[in-house]
Amino acid sequence: MSGYRIERDSLGEIEIPAAAYWGVQTQRAIHNFPISGLKPYPAFVWSMAIIKRAAAEVNAGLTLFKDVQVEDDPVIGAEIASAIMLAADEVINGRFADQFVVDPIQAGAGTSHNMNTNEVIANRANEILGFDLNAQDKPVHPNDHVNMAQSTNDTIPTAIRLGCLWRMDELNTALDKLMAALYAKSLEFDDIVKSGRTHLQDAVPIRLGQEFCAYACAVERGAQKICLAAEGLKRLGIGGTATGTGLNAHPQYHGNMVQVLSRLTGIDLEESDNLFESMQSMADPVFFSAALRTLAQDLVRIANDLRLLSSGPSTGLDEIRLLAVQPGSSIMPGKVNPVMAEMLNMAMFQVIGNDTTVLLAGQAGQLELNVMMPIIAHNLFQSMDIIINAVTIFAEKCITGIQANREKAEGWLAKNAILVTALNPVIGYAKGAEVAKEAMASGRTVRQVVLEKGYLSPEEADKLLDVRALTEGGIQR
Repeated sequence: MSGYRIERDSLGEIEIPAAAYWGVQTQRAIHNFPISGLKPYPAFVWSMAIIKRAAAEVNAGLTLFKDVQVEDDPVIGAEIASAIMLAADEVINGRFADQFVVDPIQAGAGTSHNMNTNEVIANRANEILGFDLNAQDKPVHPNDHVNMAQSTNDTIPTAIRLGCLWRMDELNTALDKLMAALYAKSLEFDDIVKSGRTHLQDAVPIRLGQEFCAYACAVERGAQKICLAAEGLKRLGIGGTATGTGLNAHPQYHGNMVQVLSRLTGIDLEESDNLFESMQSMADPVFFSAALRTLAQDLVRIANDLRLLSSGPSTGLDEIRLLAVQPGSSIMPGKVNPVMAEMLNMAMFQVIGNDTTVLLAGQAGQLELNVMMPIIAHNLFQSMDIIINAVTIFAEKCITGIQANREKAEGWLAKNAILVTALNPVIGYAKGAEVAKEAMASGRTVRQVVLEKGYLSPEEADKLLDVRALTEGGIQR
């Protein structure tokens, strides 16, 4: 048996590996776009396959004419529809993953990925019906049957939405895990009073637990923003076909597709109130990407804080100790680096870069279509993948293992002349500045200086300079 089979399209003949489930249009894309060496993310394969599965079910239950009963004239025959549905189910469940081979940087709009999906499902459906991959005159056609009532122009934006929604539970679980770990540390560290810092300079006291509680809250609010943005992704434009008019689709197709997709995905999806807008605009995916970026920039900030708080240890702040997970240097024995925080930084830089790509691609659509959808899909799916994996590892191998260095944190606070701020309501700002300057110049404490100058009695100084009380707000008197 030859290692190749010959298939034909409007451009002529082409050789395809005999065992490949893809067809002629996919093979042309392989030849045309050897760009990144990357393959589509599972989310993109899953979402396209579930659209094809739903379409077969919907088309089998619709009629060509409104006034004809369903059983008299179905748009697609039950046998073919059943085979397509079975084949699509196999793809949805992860089978044939190696058959999705089109580079993410491909023909505009995503026609190549759409046809890769159509051809794999069609060929597998033909197998189910008893036809070999190399057989001639196979009954299931990738365009006429698998792609019936669809266009790349409505399937790809629908797949982008579904693919992002598919991983929302995983994303929320990862963020919940990080948030819980940070909240746990905030409770563990609540009795450690340390020097606050603004402008990287000494500031009034804060509890280490308060710092970590703020980190947890930032993650929680970032997750809320992502969930809010995900709501807009539930509005589907499937059924708009090429330009939003719904040409070649049954009048009931759009509504029925949303219902079936809701059932298959377990997600409460919505019909688009304007199919033309759903075809033209990528604003919902761009908004979702922006929410991912907003979380990413906060995670960068938190990771940088942990690197700073753990710096040294001998010559830095050394207020916390991060878990040692690997040697830190190929030349300096005993060195340990904050590698998990560094990993999180790099991961989030990639997410921020991906968002820039999504933003540029989102504004690059013209008239009835955005042809940059393949790169939008790839970057969104990659961002979600990176966040899920990076945040999970960061929580497990960084946050849960953090230890506080109470002695160092409280030691820095004891030297902090900015404690004088608490005395402002009693001795005034001018005298406070005088005390702070003298304390910093002489190396003495604020308490020692105010007592020497007679500005306060020992009892007043002890009450006003109670560092724990200073972290709870209010006016010290």
